[in-house]
Amino acid sequence: MRQRTDAEDTAQQEPPLANVCRQNYGAPQDPVEPAGLRSAGHVTGSSLGKAEVACGSRRRWAELVPESSWSPAVGASKMKVKMLSRNPDNYVRETKLDLQRVPRNYDPTLHPFEVPREYVRALNATKLERVFAKPFLASLDGHRDGVNCLAKHPKNLATVLSGACDGEVRIWNLTQRNCIRTIQAHEGFVRGICTRFCGTSFFTVGDDKTVKQWKMDGPGYGEEEEPLHTILGKTVYTGIDHHWKEAVFATCGQQVDIWDEQRTNPICSMTWGFDSISSVKFNPVETFLLGSCASDRNIVLYDMRQATPLKKVILDMRTNTICWNPMEAFIFTAANEDYNLYTFDMRALDTPVMVHMDHVSAVLDVDYSPTGKEFVSASFDKSIRIFPVDKSRSREVYHTKRMQHVICVKWTSDSKYIMCGSDEMNIRLWKANASEKLGVLTSREKAAKDYNQKLKEKFQHYPHIKRIARHRHLPKSIYSQIQEQRIMKEARRRKEVNRIKHSKPGSVPIVSEKKKHIVAVVK
Repeated sequence: MRQRTDAEDTAQQEPPLANVCRQNYGAPQDPVEPAGLRSAGHVTGSSLGKAEVACGSRRRWAELVPESSWSPAVGASKMKVKMLSRNPDNYVRETKLDLQRVPRNYDPTLHPFEVPREYVRALNATKLERVFAKPFLASLDGHRDGVNCLAKHPKNLATVLSGACDGEVRIWNLTQRNCIRTIQAHEGFVRGICTRFCGTSFFTVGDDKTVKQWKMDGPGYGEEEEPLHTILGKTVYTGIDHHWKEAVFATCGQQVDIWDEQRTNPICSMTWGFDSISSVKFNPVETFLLGSCASDRNIVLYDMRQATPLKKVILDMRTNTICWNPMEAFIFTAANEDYNLYTFDMRALDTPVMVHMDHVSAVLDVDYSPTGKEFVSASFDKSIRIFPVDKSRSREVYHTKRMQHVICVKWTSDSKYIMCGSDEMNIRLWKANASEKLGVLTSREKAAKDYNQKLKEKFQHYPHIKRIARHRHLPKSIYSQIQEQRIMKEARRRKEVNRIKHSKPGSVPIVSEKKKHIVAVVK
């Protein structure tokens, strides 16, 4: 009979699982609690691999381990597996034309020259902004006399109305850049034009003492062009504006008249003084308020509910027109003959909120952006300027060689474009932001634009960047007038300083620039 060897005795004493583990690791293991599942902590990748090598699949465990010593529920409750997760959006390109996405470490210690690099980028962005500043878009020609007034369609961005000095009214399509309708509305000047708040009709006033209401849509086939209503007044009307929510409009001339659309006589008439009134405007926020400016240098505010004037402010020179801020109910801006614009708070008319100075001739018209942050002004000096509400100097000036005295100006309802009408019978379309790229922008273009804008804001006060951003080419006539006015202003300042220096202390009052041009406030 053959004798057993030592290896066979050892195999008989140890369970099968221990045999397997001994072959792999060189030491017997406890079959009831395998090494990979002994602790309640998580299993690393290497230990999990060893357990698989040592023990095989779950089927192999079932063969090797008794049923009483292992249950899936107990094993699952003790196992924790950590997994790595990566979002493909962070490293996969959208298309093959995009740049490869590279993960970056933004630790500032790894980028010691970050500010100098950003300064160079801001400088390049400022230079490129001036290189791509091409604001002029189109010229709409067709009028046979100077353009005297403009109006926007309240519902359609592409529709614009214009009135000329020969009594002609034209309706334009800005998308196609052509005239879609022509009306011989009045004899003589078209003094004012406005649209109804719903956009179905518009009103015109002229030198022939009439107020006419017209359909926005043209006449049908075979029909003649006739107004819906005609009101014959006693005096010449110089301006008109429609209420923002109701079927009421206001006209101005010898007095301010409030009209109902269904009546031929005014609901009420308001006046304060005896001079003719050149402009009247409804407040777009507090719609029962309206303001007017007269040739006796007054700006008068009215309350339509009381049918009486509220208060008036008298300036040094005549105000041509006013415009209310569409976002702030109490703020309005007046375009004055003294080359300045004055922004007032109607609650404190004795001091303007801001005096805007850059024009070198009378300011004839003003209109606010729909955002209420900026406004555009038209001047007799053959230029238009864009002013921030809180700045005394303009951020942009537009001019062309052919453009003559600018009579009227409007800012479109999408806040992207500006229209102006001038003496040489043209309506010009401009970009509100001179260097803005039109059309659809890709996500990378938007990101680059926002990044450059933030860089320009961060370094805007650095001398080199500030000089490039502020520089504008001007016509020789405007440039020479600016130099002349600068000399005159310095002479007046020097004379005032000398008068104070050689007078008894306190005898010569020091008046701020804001209060210099206000004569009185009457309530």
